[in-house]
Amino acid sequence: MANLWRLWKILFVFTRYRLDSLVPTEQLPLSLRIALWLAPWRLNPVPSRLNRGERLRLALEALGPIFIKFGQILSTRPDLIPDDIVKELKRLQDDVPPFASDKAMALIEDQLGQKISALFAEFSAEPLASASIAQVHAARLFDANGEAGREVVVKVVRPGIEHTIERDLQLLETMARLLVKYSEDGRRLKPLEVVDDYRHTIYGELNLQIEASNATQLKRNFANSELLYMPEVFWEYTRSKVMVSERIYGIPVADIDALQAQNTNMKLLAERGVEIFFTQVFRDSFFHADMHPGNIFVSRNNPQAPQYIAIDCGIVGSLTEEDQNYLAMNLLAFFNQDYHQVAQLHIDSGWVPATTKVHEFSAAIRSVCEPIFDKPLAEISFGQVLIQLFSTARRFNMEVQPQLVLLQKTLLNIEGLGRQLYPQLDLWSTAKPYLERWMRERFGPKAAFKELKRQLPGWIEKAPQIPGLVHGALSRLNHMDENQQALQKEIVALRQELAAQKAQKRQQALATLAIGSGLFTWWQAFALGVPEVVGLSLAGAGMLLLIVRA
Repeated sequence: MANLWRLWKILFVFTRYRLDSLVPTEQLPLSLRIALWLAPWRLNPVPSRLNRGERLRLALEALGPIFIKFGQILSTRPDLIPDDIVKELKRLQDDVPPFASDKAMALIEDQLGQKISALFAEFSAEPLASASIAQVHAARLFDANGEAGREVVVKVVRPGIEHTIERDLQLLETMARLLVKYSEDGRRLKPLEVVDDYRHTIYGELNLQIEASNATQLKRNFANSELLYMPEVFWEYTRSKVMVSERIYGIPVADIDALQAQNTNMKLLAERGVEIFFTQVFRDSFFHADMHPGNIFVSRNNPQAPQYIAIDCGIVGSLTEEDQNYLAMNLLAFFNQDYHQVAQLHIDSGWVPATTKVHEFSAAIRSVCEPIFDKPLAEISFGQVLIQLFSTARRFNMEVQPQLVLLQKTLLNIEGLGRQLYPQLDLWSTAKPYLERWMRERFGPKAAFKELKRQLPGWIEKAPQIPGLVHGALSRLNHMDENQQALQKEIVALRQELAAQKAQKRQQALATLAIGSGLFTWWQAFALGVPEVVGLSLAGAGMLLLIVRA
């Protein structure tokens, strides 16, 4: 019933803002077009005071955090979404209506166990920014002398947000189960696994101690880096629903006018964004997976060598070594237009069934990609290529890999952001040298020597035990040979015994048949006058066989 009520609310919001008018009906089947045309909500006029972008933004805000997250993702794709809609959806990044300040202050005091006045030298009740999951307030810590010290921001989770998220997740899970039950394509997309992965991600974002640990790890990974700066976390003021971190001052990455006004090197800024992504994915296997423009700033310190500043690390992703290797090889093969290699890697990694014919799959990939690669590389959207590639792979039962969903979303965000900063960004030529260098470092002589150095202390520690281990292994091997010989003798004896039992059963069956035939013949002799000696002879032979076997 809760799911039905939530579904009803979604339909109500959908019709209230007439989002059906945003659907390109000319691309739908005739039956669906007729159904939409006859739908009762068409009696509700389209709000004339609101443009389509405002209607979509307000609908997503009304539906809650999960839908706001979806709008944030759309806002980073101006290559896919019209400009007027993107402009409105950008407001979802840090301009969601805030909750009451008194509730925020009460939650801070409850989590930290002290009054606001005892915790902070200064605290602004007016929030700096408000997003789908939490909002932030400016404050100052006390210094050693009890005076106003370092500037910080205090992040507070929205009260009661867990209930709203759980309700939406239950609805998504119900829809996923229906998709699995009634759609073959739905099963291929693994919707239950995707929803479960998103559940884990969104609840991780609700726990600010997890976000604080993510931020600390990223700060450690990029210590003294010219590419990325992470604000410091103050752990003594951090709990599950409250986090205090260093306040940063930078230019929002989406403020193109401000970046250009300080003469920022936009080409280098866009390329560094790509480099940061690939460094996180392949060097660290730990990447910020919520890199929409509301979470990214640019330092004012050196416009010609711009440095990123990232906040809001509630969602991070990681890959196994196997996924890293296959992903890097796939991307390189794709950059080199080696479609046979792309197809073979998909099969080797298990992303498509092992029974897939490589030449057919590679031909299908080539048919999609060749027209795209006819364009200049700077005009090619990697996101569009991925979408078309996955669409083509549907014919080969390609399954969605839940562990790669965050990576795909983040890569699309990075490309969208890079194109906003520098429309001529060539993601291919920026990423390819990095991947080639990573592959050399991963599998070259230096990597082998580095792995040898890493393993050497453990080998030295275990060296005194090696003679005993070798002797034990050889002894077990020797006993294993003896055991195998004994086992083989037992198997031969068992086979002989089984053969004897089969022969005995055959003889018993023949004896029984002989007795039966003899008795039947004796009855015939008695009834029809046939000589009795034949029947008695057969019966006697059968009895003799039984006695001998016994």
